[in-house]
Amino acid sequence: MVKRVVVGAHYGLRDWLVQRVSAAVMALYVLLFVLVLAAAQPIDYAAWTALFRGEAMKLATLLFFISLLLHAWVGMRDILMDYAKPMSVRLGLEIVVAVLLVAWAGWSIQILWSVR
Repeated sequence: MVKRVVVGAHYGLRDWLVQRVSAAVMALYVLLFVLVLAAAQPIDYAAWTALFRGEAMKLATLLFFISLLLHAWVGMRDILMDYAKPMSVRLGLEIVVAVLLVAWAGWSIQILWSVR
């Protein structure tokens, strides 16, 4: 009988699921956004701000950005795991990516909720 010892972080299924669900959410948002644009046809700044003034649009857009950032995190982490071989370099780059993604999340929230 072979005794199998499993080691490692076990990210496989969870990361695969995050990538697929986030891609589906982003695709759904793009379809929704195209439909909204076709219906509203904003042509000036006032029309664009009116489009994003509603809470539903803000929340849908925030969900899109969260999905985008999660998708980016999994992709960048996988790339760094494959190509950044010294552990210290990989950890440093992962920290940079994580800080940037959190900063962009904060920035997107600030932009969305500054629309009045």
